[in-house]
Formats: sequence, structure tokens, C-alpha cells
Amino acid sequence: MRLSSALTAALTATAAVALTATGASAAPGAASAGTAARPGVCQEKALGVTASPGGQRNAARITVTNRGGSACVVDRIPTVTFRGLDGSAEPVPPATSGSYVLSPGERGYAAVRTAAPGTTEGHVVRTLSVAADPSHHGVTFGAAAVGMDRGIRVWEPVTTLWHTSRAAADRALADATR
Repeated sequence: MRLSSALTAALTATAAVALTATGASAAPGAASAGTAARPGVCQEKALGVTASPGGQRNAARITVTNRGGSACVVDRIPTVTFRGLDGSAEPVPPATSGSYVLSPGERGYAAVRTAAPGTTEGHVVRTLSVAADPSHHGVTFGAAAVGMDRGIRVWEPVTTLWHTSRAAADRALADATR
């Protein structure tokens, strides 16, 4: 029995490595398996990044658009930072870096909660920055751009992964922060 368990574990590990190496994934926007060459990381200048008020207090919506002529990859977790504070918003659900493919003209949507509604804890900052990929510098937005005229209250900030629609990103944030 031990031999078959060891063999099963080895085959499972080999299959997992093979799937990882080919980029196989069932997630929307994720790199897919196949013989075609995998797209490279999106050039920052080929992307449009916007931020707007979210559907609830202390929330913002972010969008990334591939304005280039070919498919490219960003990290599946947007990098959201706040001026004067260390660290970035944590992904919800918890996740590790991975590929999110954007075809030409395609958009990815995420939602960010900077602090729980009604909280008085944390810091108030004037700007937040969003990078579609950690290798990018990102774009900085003032508090008013994200509907937080009195400043952005930051306490245990979280961000969703990129989604194929604004509604899906809003649902993911609502589900994760209940």
C-alpha cells in the first residue's frame, strides 16, 4: 500500500507541475493551456487604469483596460497602496500572484474597501495608487476621485482579484467583507 500511495503522490505532484508550467486554469481571464505562446506582461503604457467611487462607504472601484494591440498579462491581484502608509490592500479571498490575461480592448474590474463602513480607526490619507501589475509604477488618484472628499480612511484595506465585470467585483467584495 505504501508504494501505491507514494506513486499516487508523485503522479499528482507531476500533474500539478505540468499544469502550472502550461498556465492551465479554469478562472476567467486566467492564462489558458495550449500550444499558443503565452502573452507577455502588459506594458504599463498600453494599459488604462481608472478609479471611481464604490457602491458603499469606504469603497472604490478600479478598472484596467488593455489599450494595446495584442493580449497581455497583468497580475490577478491589483496592487493598491495608500500615500504615506506601508503595505498594500490584501486580496480577498486570500490569494497568491497569478496571471490574468487581457485581450485587446478588454477590461478587468476590481473593488477596494479601504475601511469598514462606520469605523473610526485607522489613518486618513489624501491619495491611493493602483498598479495593474506589481512591476508597474501605477496611477495615483485623489480622495475626491474615489468619492471620499474628506479623505480616504484606511484600516485593514482589502481588494478583490480582477473580474470580468464591475458587478462581479462588487459581489466579490460584498461576499468577502460580510
